[in-house]
Amino acid sequence: MILAVDTSLGSAVALIDADGRGRADASSPDPLGHAEVIGTLLQRALAEAGADAVTHVVAGMGPGPFTGLRIGIATARAFALGRGIPVVPVPSHFAAALRVIETDAPETPFAIVTDARRREVAISLFDGVDADGIPNLVEPTVLVPRADADERLHGIHAIEVSTLDAAALARVGMRAANAGRDLAGAEPLYLRQPDVTVPGAPKRVS
Repeated sequence: MILAVDTSLGSAVALIDADGRGRADASSPDPLGHAEVIGTLLQRALAEAGADAVTHVVAGMGPGPFTGLRIGIATARAFALGRGIPVVPVPSHFAAALRVIETDAPETPFAIVTDARRREVAISLFDGVDADGIPNLVEPTVLVPRADADERLHGIHAIEVSTLDAAALARVGMRAANAGRDLAGAEPLYLRQPDVTVPGAPKRVS
């Protein structure tokens, strides 16, 4: 089985089999309580999925807020380390794009839009799937003021999502692993750096 964990929006966990069929799915829409629910969601999904071995862990890499995103990625990496299995990093918007493609089969380019808070949105532009069945990213993810989103999209159909389908994330990760492709690096796609920073050295008092 393949496990996927994402905390870019709410918290979402899913397991699929080698054919991409869903085995278990557990999620919470709360955009803030990731640390409180992620362990319970993981336990619930593993119990529902059955005893088959997990061979890969797909980590949703954002875009997302600093703290929430780190919780999901740390959970995915810790699980993989404990089992001695690889982590497959995947940008979270790829999961949303695959879900749209599987459900609606759009024939023209479309944008995945997620709320970035502070009156901003994150936008990724996709156009169908490539030869490996992975959503084709036409333009990298950008962060723009919500008021400027329409101008940025130039009339392209925008789909704003508020939750993420972890099973779709797992399918993207499975296809990337099968094709030997890296869709993301080790660094998360933070929307912005945290507000809290490490203080500098104290000033000298003479």
